[in-house]
Amino acid sequence: MTSFADLLVPTAVLAVAFVLLLGLVNMLRGGSANRSQTLMRWRVLLQFLAIILIMGIIWWRAV
Repeated sequence: MTSFADLLVPTAVLAVAFVLLLGLVNMLRGGSANRSQTLMRWRVLLQFLAIILIMGIIWWRAV
């Protein structure tokens, strides 16, 4: 049986990968530097949230 937490982690990782790919596409096409900065900030925020989520799930399962 798949728990809600088992679905959150892949979703968070895919969100980070998606924003990373958007940033790479923008950079390769010579897009706006402001857009690159915005995407980088979103990626860092999503990575932070994904790490917090993963660590929280590990802690929850260990208790």
